[in-house]
Formats: sequence, structure tokens, C-alpha cells
Amino acid sequence: MSSLAPENVIASQKAGVDTTFGLAAQSVGGFERLVDLNVRTVRTALDEHQALIAKTLSVRDPQEFFAVQNQHLQSSVQRAQAYWTGVYEIMSGVRGSYMEAAQDHIEKSQRNVQACFESLVSNAPAGSEAVVAAWKTAIDAATQSANSAYEAARKAAKQVVEAAQNDATMANQTAVRVVSSKTASAKK
Repeated sequence: MSSLAPENVIASQKAGVDTTFGLAAQSVGGFERLVDLNVRTVRTALDEHQALIAKTLSVRDPQEFFAVQNQHLQSSVQRAQAYWTGVYEIMSGVRGSYMEAAQDHIEKSQRNVQACFESLVSNAPAGSEAVVAAWKTAIDAATQSANSAYEAARKAAKQVVEAAQNDATMANQTAVRVVSSKTASAKK
């Protein structure tokens, strides 16, 4: 049966619509989690700043004032690190859904092309073996090229994510070192 039969075309379109809406739902879910993370972060920051102001107003000597400020700075660095870790986890989840859908789509397309080609080969007239062999070679080359392109894109995306994560980790470590050295120098 041809993959161009109306039933197959309709089923393919339905699957495409289902995939599109599934990915849209994943994106909206990721956005909801990101909004929730941001709301919790703002609430926490407001509460902590209110506590900091109250503490700062009750301080009687400059050394205690700087100790309170340094303590707040250290906890701010830790909160920022936790926030960006949360953002990374949300984005990785959504990215994973998209990568999985892309992989599924590529595999399904390859199966459809192979089925269509096999259907054409089985109905090919006698004496067309050379044309069939040329088509098979072209389809195999296109499939291999598509697989290579997908794999290169997947590796590039992974490298970008890893680089961003490494940059964030290095920035957090630098911030912690700076805050720690400032705290140590303030105590002297």
C-alpha cells in the first residue's frame, strides 16, 4: 500500500498536529515552571531583604554591619546559583522533549521513504534495475547525510549547553571566591 494513500496522509497529518501540540504543551509547561521559579525567587528575595534591613537597622557597630552585609552577600551568591540551576533544569527538560520529537520524526521519515522506495521497486518494470540501483544509492546517501546533519546539530546543541553550564559554574565559583575573600578581609 502506498504511503501516499489518503488514509496514510491523514494519519500523518494527525500525527504531525499531535506532535506540534504536544511540543507546545511541553513549552508552556516549561514556561509555567520558569514563572513559578521566578515568583518564588522574588518572594524569597523580598523576605530576605526585609530581614536584612531589619537586621541592619538593629546593628550598633560598623564591624557588625559589615558582617551582616557579607553574610547576606554570601547567601545571595548561593541563591543565584540555585536559581540558575533551576533554570538550567527546566530548559534541559524542554530541550530534551524537542530533541526526542526530532529524533522520532527523523526515524519515521526514514521508514516512510524506505517503504515508499520498496513499493516502487516491487512495482518497477523489468529492465529498470540500473535506475532502481541509482535511486537506492541516492536515497541511502540522503539518509546518511540527514543522519549526519542531525547528529552534528545534536552535538553542537549539547556543546552549547555544556559551555553555558561551565560558564555559569565558573562565574558562581568566582563570585563565591570574591565574596569569601571580602568576608575574610573584613574580619581582619
